[in-house]
Amino acid sequence: MGLKAIFGLTVIPAAIIGGSLMACMSRRVRDLFFVLLVFLSPMIERVDLNFVSREWYRGTSRGFEFSILDILSISLLVSAVLFPRRGEARWYWPASLGLMIFFFLYACGNVATSEPKLFGLFELFKMLRGIILVLAVAFYVRSERELRLLIFALAALVCFEGLLALKQRYLEGINRVPGTIDDSNSLSVFCCMTAPVLVAAVSSRLPSFLKLLCGAGIGLACVAEILTISRAGVVILAAMLAGAALATASFRVTPRKLAICGVVALAATGVIAKSWKTLGERFQQSTLEQEYGNHHNLGRGYYLRVAAAIEEDHWFGIGLNNWSYRVSNEYGPKLGYRFVPYRGTDKEPSTIIPSGSNVDEAQAAPAHCLAALTVGELGIPGLFLLAVLWLRWFFMAASFFWPRTPDPMRRLAVGIFFGFGGIFLQSLTEWVFRQSPIYYVFHILLGTLASLYYCKRQEQRALADESDESDESGESIEDLEAPTPVEVT
Repeated sequence: MGLKAIFGLTVIPAAIIGGSLMACMSRRVRDLFFVLLVFLSPMIERVDLNFVSREWYRGTSRGFEFSILDILSISLLVSAVLFPRRGEARWYWPASLGLMIFFFLYACGNVATSEPKLFGLFELFKMLRGIILVLAVAFYVRSERELRLLIFALAALVCFEGLLALKQRYLEGINRVPGTIDDSNSLSVFCCMTAPVLVAAVSSRLPSFLKLLCGAGIGLACVAEILTISRAGVVILAAMLAGAALATASFRVTPRKLAICGVVALAATGVIAKSWKTLGERFQQSTLEQEYGNHHNLGRGYYLRVAAAIEEDHWFGIGLNNWSYRVSNEYGPKLGYRFVPYRGTDKEPSTIIPSGSNVDEAQAAPAHCLAALTVGELGIPGLFLLAVLWLRWFFMAASFFWPRTPDPMRRLAVGIFFGFGGIFLQSLTEWVFRQSPIYYVFHILLGTLASLYYCKRQEQRALADESDESDESGESIEDLEAPTPVEVT
């Protein structure tokens, strides 16, 4: 038995038990665990262990990953179920959980009927961790107090990533900054997903300190986005920030608002002017025709063609997380791309690209489009189930648009709507929704949304019960408030 296996069988269970006991005994410890869970989520790959590791595989998961954040989420879940706060339900069924479980079970069946199975099991394990994370956050966030902790941790995290991006660009000379996520496109997705949430927080009824921190986070997120030089990301972030502002901000014009808008406009103009040359060069690197119409390079059209070829042969897909394996060994050569094939699931493949090859990496990368990747791996039914899930999430968040209110328990869900819109649009040209740092941040926001949705439904039920009681008594509110008529003789 290896050292990792011994560690996994001894230290990790002990840490889970110890963390759960501490969270059960102390409310402050529970709060600390939650703040750390949010702040460390983009750094999950720096604080995890990879069991049965296949680091050489170019898939969306490369082993049975287990992180300190998993210990925190399990501890939160156990403490919330065993020792709920006074007046709170021990358990409830979060919205969309049934669809998530059904999608997970479909993926299990897909892995069971595909070859190889190992890479699919890696991804299934990550999906299970995501469900646990959603439950932990949904059961922890029950009031405005916990929501403020989320906003504080998220704003501090975005500020940290923005400052780190500035350091990487101007002190370390990195052209396209990655932040802590090790990839510039991933940092772009992170900014598009989190900045709209901070916009909603700024327009909510919150303490001035939190609003200032969120304002700083929005500015630094915009700076980090520009420094990633992500073409789609810059456009998507601008659209999502504008949408979140229009949906949450008050339309009453005041001198303070005019001053703030002026400062923001000047800052944005300065940053864009400073980076305009680099951004312009990036936009001119390739056209849509080169990306999608060229059949001789690895542009984004190549992924769509591969997905179409797989769908013709396998209506139910080639297996979760098997894109790189099957495309490198079969579908890439079939379409004229000379990848170096894998030699099974246990042997590291050669990374030497043959001379005269038309590929830039020895093995195929995951499809840079979440829809194409899903069709290739899970087939048409898998894409349909994933689309239904996304529609459900958008519906949950959209239900908070009206009535407009500065209550953070309502308004933050509107910000999450636009944050989800940012990652959804980015997923049309990227696969990083399934990258662990982005996956964890998304599921933290999803757990928060499920909690806000539950609290809203509880309020509606309470109002409906009061209305029913009033109807049963035979008196309406108007009857009770109206004066008793006096007969005049």
